[in-house]
Amino acid sequence: MAGSKENYPKTDEHRKSGDWNNLWDTFREIDPDFLEAYLNFRSVPQARGPLPNKVKELILIAVNASTTHMYEPGVRRHIQNALKVGATREEIVECLQLSSLIGIHAFNVGVPILVEEIGKNAD
Repeated sequence: MAGSKENYPKTDEHRKSGDWNNLWDTFREIDPDFLEAYLNFRSVPQARGPLPNKVKELILIAVNASTTHMYEPGVRRHIQNALKVGATREEIVECLQLSSLIGIHAFNVGVPILVEEIGKNAD
């Protein structure tokens, strides 16, 4: 599998910055090389690109708050970061409102099926 846990700069950077998911400790035990490669990959958009940091943080709030992720420590960290780079309370609230729209898909899929099934049982 993997070699020594020494010399993993991206892993160490994430741990020191507080951008660390405790579940990654298990990945680090199993395959620190994979974890290091993953952290390098996920850091690319944060390190460069045309979007302002405020926009990046708002997107990361949406990702972490979405019904398919719901990672509270990430939401907290990126709200703190967004405020530090100038996001307003209203912008963050709108971001959360927009990300909540993902959950409505369950109704868009489920309600027509429910109506169909109820119709079948009524016959």
